[in-house]
Amino acid sequence: MNRNVLMTVEYDGSAFHGWQVQPGVRTVQDVLGQALSRVCGGEIKLNGASRTDEGVHALGQAVSFAGDFGIPTERIPRAVNNLIEDARVLAATDVPEGFHARFDARGKAYLYRIAASPEPDIFLRNYRYLLNESPDKSKMEEAAKRLVGTYDFSAFRTKGGAGENDTVRTITAIGISQRNAEDTKGGTVRETEVRVVGVGFMYNMVRIIVGTLVEVGLGSREPGSVTAALESRDRANAGHTAPAGGLYLERVYY
Repeated sequence: MNRNVLMTVEYDGSAFHGWQVQPGVRTVQDVLGQALSRVCGGEIKLNGASRTDEGVHALGQAVSFAGDFGIPTERIPRAVNNLIEDARVLAATDVPEGFHARFDARGKAYLYRIAASPEPDIFLRNYRYLLNESPDKSKMEEAAKRLVGTYDFSAFRTKGGAGENDTVRTITAIGISQRNAEDTKGGTVRETEVRVVGVGFMYNMVRIIVGTLVEVGLGSREPGSVTAALESRDRANAGHTAPAGGLYLERVYY
């Protein structure tokens, strides 16, 4: 009997060349697909909710697949996790026939992590955006509220994403928090977390939003420049693209 399964997966993006299968390189879709094919006793093709780029991590990537296989759904996580490294299946559940992890998603939450210290810890470089000083949280929040809503986000994307002729997107929330944390050497860093929740995102959109907010927080641009960038629809008027290593796909909503 054909079954359809939805899994929640986490992975260390620094170990992969992104989510999507590519010739000659190690990707999450390829490694996870091979493991599932062994567990299920036949070729499994995966549908991911987000095509995360090289270096981008996942705390809650959603992955669906269909097929005729005998292993009970609740045993899939342990069986797959015994075969792979750098990725882990957190949960698996049966879903209706025709369900698709990407096309049925109603929203996504991304978390971006920044670590600030006068002497940045290089061992955090694959998992944080390293800064020499902490950005101003209140200024970042003032700029962020200008991005919440439905707008044309042409200025906040890198051209080249597939199927992105429609550049109107809806951001439902942007939250910013700061705290003191410990680095890998026992020192103290000031961490800033930016959580962006929206209905859909374009290529590099979250990283450009974060890069723009960082520039506001460091005083190199004013909060009002965010509105001007939106209205211009010109990539040159938004901030830099923040590094991939600080970005985590946190959750997919259905």
